[in-house]
Amino acid sequence: MELETWIAYAVANIVLTLIPGPSVLLVVSQAITRGVKAAFICIIGDVIAGVVLTILSIVGVGAILAASVTLFMIVKWAGVAYMAYLGYCQIRDARNGDAIVVENTASKSAFNSLSAGFFSAILNPKAIIFYMAFLAQFMTPDGDMVLQFTILVLTSSIVIAVILGGYALIAGRAKKAFQSPKAKKIFGYSGGGFMIGGSVLMASTR
Repeated sequence: MELETWIAYAVANIVLTLIPGPSVLLVVSQAITRGVKAAFICIIGDVIAGVVLTILSIVGVGAILAASVTLFMIVKWAGVAYMAYLGYCQIRDARNGDAIVVENTASKSAFNSLSAGFFSAILNPKAIIFYMAFLAQFMTPDGDMVLQFTILVLTSSIVIAVILGGYALIAGRAKKAFQSPKAKKIFGYSGGGFMIGGSVLMASTR
């Protein structure tokens, strides 16, 4: 892979990741309701899902989803429902006064954040098809496919982790500025709203 090709891929990833989407909204939600540490655990789940999606696109799952409208819609709406459910749970907890606005990395909380990041990303068929079409533009048939694949996956994983981490830190700083019970409840509602907004974005994509 030539340096120019890698730079073009990295820049494209940066631009695409900077645009607020379901992953950004989920990470921001985690940061303002559960804390920055929970948001970073969520990012790890998102990155793992990105690697899995890339592998699935390479082995042909993307082509299957692109060819089957029914299967595509099943996976898509499962993802929409999951994101909406996460948002509902957050709003419910905020209404009941149980919004988590403190740093909490207990095993259950960590697993919830990790699974939220993973499943919200993996249940997005559009992403699998996108990876399939996107990666093909930066891979050369006569080159070492394994090496190229590794470089591209590592690059996208680092870009995603850094940019989503930036969103998490910004949201975390905003949360620390408001520590009153009323503000915590507002953040709880906002976090749920971000998740539901992410589900709407997923539902609106074709």
